[in-house]
Amino acid sequence: MKIIALERETPDTTTERFRPYLKAEAVRVWELYKTGQLREIYFRQDRNEAVLVLECADVEEARQLLETLPLVQAGLINFEVIPLIPYPGFERLFGK
Repeated sequence: MKIIALERETPDTTTERFRPYLKAEAVRVWELYKTGQLREIYFRQDRNEAVLVLECADVEEARQLLETLPLVQAGLINFEVIPLIPYPGFERLFGK
C-alpha cells in the first residue's frame, strides 16, 4: 500500500534542538530507503517539513516505521499518515 506521510514539527521546537539528531535521522532514512519501504522523500518548498512516500502493508506498519526515526523518538516531529488507493475516476469515462 502506498502511503504519504507529512511531517509536522512539534510546537516551540527550535533548530538547535534538532541538531544532535540529524546525522542519526539521515542514517535511518537511508536504511529505510534501501529496504524499499521509503520510496521517495521531499521537503516542502513553503516550509522546512518532509513529505515521505512509503510502501507498507498498512497504515499501522507505516506508523511503526515512522516511530523508528530519531526525530520522532525525540518528540521533535510527528507525521500525518495518509493511505492512498488507485484513482477510481476512469470508470466514469469508460463505463463498466
